[in-house]
Amino acid sequence: MDKNKLIEKWLSGELTEEESKAFSTLEEAPFYTNIIEDASQFKASHFSSMPDFDVFKERITSEKTSVKTIDWFKPMMRIASVLIIGIGIYSIFFLNKMVEVETLVAEKTTIELPDESQVVLNALSEVRYNKKDWKTNREIELKGEAFFDVAKGAKFDVVTETGTVSVLGTEFNIKHRGDIFEVSCYEGTVRVVTSKNTQILQAGDNYKSINGEMLTGKQTNEMPKWINNMSEFQRTPVSEVFAELERQYGVIIETEKINTDQLFTGGFAHDNLQSALKAISEPLGMEYKIIKPNKVRLSMGE
Repeated sequence: MDKNKLIEKWLSGELTEEESKAFSTLEEAPFYTNIIEDASQFKASHFSSMPDFDVFKERITSEKTSVKTIDWFKPMMRIASVLIIGIGIYSIFFLNKMVEVETLVAEKTTIELPDESQVVLNALSEVRYNKKDWKTNREIELKGEAFFDVAKGAKFDVVTETGTVSVLGTEFNIKHRGDIFEVSCYEGTVRVVTSKNTQILQAGDNYKSINGEMLTGKQTNEMPKWINNMSEFQRTPVSEVFAELERQYGVIIETEKINTDQLFTGGFAHDNLQSALKAISEPLGMEYKIIKPNKVRLSMGE
């Protein structure tokens, strides 16, 4: 068997009895074995997984020639390997201060940031920020939808794949789902920067981009309704309305002969599936049928 393939199978613990004998005859076998044995002496080693073959090969390739010709270099390389692994473990557990929070289907959660700013995450959403650098860099990454109540201080940036929202201290909601990017300002002023334009929003302003088309409007609510278990839509593609229903109820929606690009204005509550389906289907002339507890079929009415 090819030597590299043999080492790869040894790392993954997949050697047969015959292959184990072949591996033990390799000149480098004792060196490889000692690296793993030394690394396993760390108390925190149970947090780490054995490196895959490509990483392991890259780690030891540069030492091969010296190992073959200079006997005293072997113990030195064992020590170096242990030190490298130790530094890696230290970096992971003491230097890496990235915090990630995500929600599941039909789940909402509130988190408090290091400056006492608060973030309420809607279902199937995720935020990520660096706790260590927060005082000098108030930046948080968002996927999905969240409401922010930002404490006053240095600039606060919310970064999404479509655009960045910057504030000093205010309340606002950001939604980024697929081709929809929406920002609503409830207090203070926010700046929305995308690849196409920059928009300043005052309290009551709403900014929305759907498939690259920008729309602006007004809203009079004190906070987004989804926080109080009510989803609301203004001229939103039906496809996104269905997707939000799936997120809030944990169901799968099948459609028949429905134009999912048509726009919908309305809303539904998060506490009763049948009521929610009626609130969506009736204004659009659709019919619904709950096939299973987690599956719904929507079709155009007769």
